[in-house]
Amino acid sequence: MSEPDPLKILGALERHRVRFVLIGAAAARIAGAPVVTEDIDITPATDKANLERLVAALKELRARLRSPSDRGGVPFPLDAHMLRTADLWTLTTSAGELDICFTPSGTRGYRDLRREALRTRVGPGISVSVASLRDIIRSKEAAGRDKDLAQLPLLRRTLEQIRERKT
Repeated sequence: MSEPDPLKILGALERHRVRFVLIGAAAARIAGAPVVTEDIDITPATDKANLERLVAALKELRARLRSPSDRGGVPFPLDAHMLRTADLWTLTTSAGELDICFTPSGTRGYRDLRREALRTRVGPGISVSVASLRDIIRSKEAAGRDKDLAQLPLLRRTLEQIRERKT
């Protein structure tokens, strides 16, 4: 839709008071891993009020279903009930790509990830809960996808370096 602007996505989620944990490569990057990504992956809380706030943020971002045949994405009925019909949503927005995963591989979802997540300032006036590197590794191991497995050695090295700095 337009140039990727991850902070615009995170800012919209924060303005609408969506409770979520940032996961995936963006979270790994914030945790210190030298990975590159332009998309945002989140795991939101699943209560109805939070999903309604998420819907409001997605509408502000003009979210559409990502489609390989249509760069602008495909419109879909966006409401809290619809979001609960799938565990994974791959969206394109006015600020770039956003993936919503309610239960990432190897986790039990928001409450599980929230336990070790750290509230981190990622931009002016924008602070988000970021999944721990341990949880990111756990999820990528469980997913078992080639792209996830390829990142594991780097993520493990980063985690080890963080641990060494703390001692």
